[in-house]
Amino acid sequence: MVARDLLKNIRRIQITTSRMASDIFAGAYKSVFKGRGMEFDEVREYLPGDDIRAIDWNVTARTGNLHVKKFIEERELTVMLVLDASASCRFGLFKQSKAQLAAEISSLLALSAIHNNDRVGLIIFTDRIEKFIPPRKGLKHVLAVVREALYFKPQGAGTDIKLALEYLNRVAKRRVIAFLVSDIFSCNDTPAAKKILNVTNKHHDLISLTVIDRSELSLPDEGLMRLRDSENGGEMMLDTGDKHLQDIYRQRAQALIQQRERLMRSVNIDSLNVFTGEPYVKELSRFFKVRARRKG
Repeated sequence: MVARDLLKNIRRIQITTSRMASDIFAGAYKSVFKGRGMEFDEVREYLPGDDIRAIDWNVTARTGNLHVKKFIEERELTVMLVLDASASCRFGLFKQSKAQLAAEISSLLALSAIHNNDRVGLIIFTDRIEKFIPPRKGLKHVLAVVREALYFKPQGAGTDIKLALEYLNRVAKRRVIAFLVSDIFSCNDTPAAKKILNVTNKHHDLISLTVIDRSELSLPDEGLMRLRDSENGGEMMLDTGDKHLQDIYRQRAQALIQQRERLMRSVNIDSLNVFTGEPYVKELSRFFKVRARRKG
């Protein structure tokens, strides 16, 4: 894509998602996140009337005098977009690929954040950390985030969510709102996956947005087909007209979705499925409104 077309497309995304962010989504975003967090400020000596639950027992033991932790309400938030750019995300038959949908949702979230004067950062990952943009404010910065989300060309093909979340935990020294935008094929229910998700969600507010292409949920009846795994390059011949094989494929695809949903619930992470070629803004807005009521 030439520079002029690239800039034109970024501008189109900016206009479209800005309208979504301001008209539909920004209110839901604000109701969920603004003013929810408390940030550590300092330790000071205990004063009559202080909440005893705020006593810092380590400092108290060290000094011999009662000390309490003082917190201040977070007025500005940091949003980190953790974006899967693996080869499986590049698939899509319904007008757009999963990667395109993931990038557009990331753009909407980024623009919603700056509407609320928050900082936005980006981590793009495959089986390696492909790109890191530290969180900052401002339209120019967010447009750079949008550009990378839309047009970054990854080197890797595989997926390593554990690596991505470990990297997030290293670079985000303070609590952030982290959106993990990935597909159903990249997060298995294993002890290692559960551990890193649990650790990350304790330090941050982690939300999972799963991008899905409905054509992946059933096997098309196209006779003999050579299928290739986009991440590991493995190939096999399948008779896609075999009804038994179609049933097995459909059941396995549904099982993958359910497995991921169970995994997220088990570590208390809110998650939402979004589908290529289908409207998603109202679903996102509804998702965050439900989340706000539950956490309010």
